[in-house]
Amino acid sequence: MSELVPAGILETVLYAEDLEAAEAFYSGVLGFEVFSKRAGRQVFFRCGEQMLLIFNPVATAVPPQSDASLPVPPHGAQGAGHVCFKASGEQITAWKDHLEGRGVMIEADFEWPQGGRSIYFRDSAGNSLEFAEPRIWGME
Repeated sequence: MSELVPAGILETVLYAEDLEAAEAFYSGVLGFEVFSKRAGRQVFFRCGEQMLLIFNPVATAVPPQSDASLPVPPHGAQGAGHVCFKASGEQITAWKDHLEGRGVMIEADFEWPQGGRSIYFRDSAGNSLEFAEPRIWGME
């Protein structure tokens, strides 16, 4: 087995056809600042030391032109994706109150058997989002 191991995850991707609604949700409800966007194709947000990329799956399924300056291969997903944001127990309580105050339904709120709390909710595209304590994975 190789000793070469990735240092971490740099970006996470979710898909949403209505990018304006996604931008309104992630900016207005979660407070993320838009890093960059391209109408009809993508909106990117910084999240701590990582990036959260929201792509329109219809647009990203199109292969790049042969003379494209950024020859990113086609990609995309159908159906709801998932991302979990790390938070302390106190922060999870505050996020739950904030989300409910914005009309966002909490689908689940529980303690994991090995310790740590999670709350689950949905974004404007139906993606499953979670706030959880890192200790659910044995991290601090």
